[in-house]
Amino acid sequence: MHTLLYAALPLFVGMVAAVAQGAAGPAPADVLKDLAPGGKLRAALNLGNSVLVQTDAATGQPKGVTPDLARELGWRLGVPVEFVTFDAAGKVFDAAKSGAWDIAFLAIEPVRAAEIEFTAPYVLIEGTYMVPADSPLQTIADVDRAGVRIAVGLGSAYDLYLSRTIKNATIVRATAGGGHEMIDLFVKDKLEVAAGVRQPLAAYAATHPEMRVMDGRFMDIRQAMGTPKGRIAGARYLAAFVEEVKASGFVADALKRSNQSAAVAPPAAK
Repeated sequence: MHTLLYAALPLFVGMVAAVAQGAAGPAPADVLKDLAPGGKLRAALNLGNSVLVQTDAATGQPKGVTPDLARELGWRLGVPVEFVTFDAAGKVFDAAKSGAWDIAFLAIEPVRAAEIEFTAPYVLIEGTYMVPADSPLQTIADVDRAGVRIAVGLGSAYDLYLSRTIKNATIVRATAGGGHEMIDLFVKDKLEVAAGVRQPLAAYAATHPEMRVMDGRFMDIRQAMGTPKGRIAGARYLAAFVEEVKASGFVADALKRSNQSAAVAPPAAK
């Protein structure tokens, strides 16, 4: 876990959108108590998900849709933003118990929802499989059979989902948790399948012709914002914030700036 402190200035486009909507201004005291109890917004970032956050090669600082959302939220609250970085989603979740962060960007999962107040999703990402190019496994449905070993990142959304749904195959967890470590495990131990987010799997397969990524998906990974359980005022504020940034185009613009092709989630059901 690492922390980085930033001034809570948003990207210019975010400022314009927020002012136009009348969203900026003094935040209610109960919201600030929930989301910035120490006078700053501590935002957990999962560096293991390259769709949501990347490292700027020039500055070494986080960029992407989740840092953009954190900076925008900090500006609206009127507080500085401190990034608390992790290399895997499971580690972000574990750190909630120690109070290491005030907001996080994680996929919605029942196990996590017991500890975290989630918004509706802001981005949808496909969870799919990579296999050796000559694998007899051709479709998503082929994978859940005896003798098939599936590499996953420990505590990832797809680990939690597959742990509930896989009946016959065996799940093998990369204990370091991150997506790269999962691929390393898959290759080193010559496993039959690697499960993960489509984009990094496709990027790996593009430079390794001995691998292929399956068509289709085994799950939609619903990426949302969250705050520790019990912070009700903060959770309500985050829920409204997520709907605003989806509707205004802020999320779509942030994805475009970071050259990511993930889908913006639809509006939350009323």
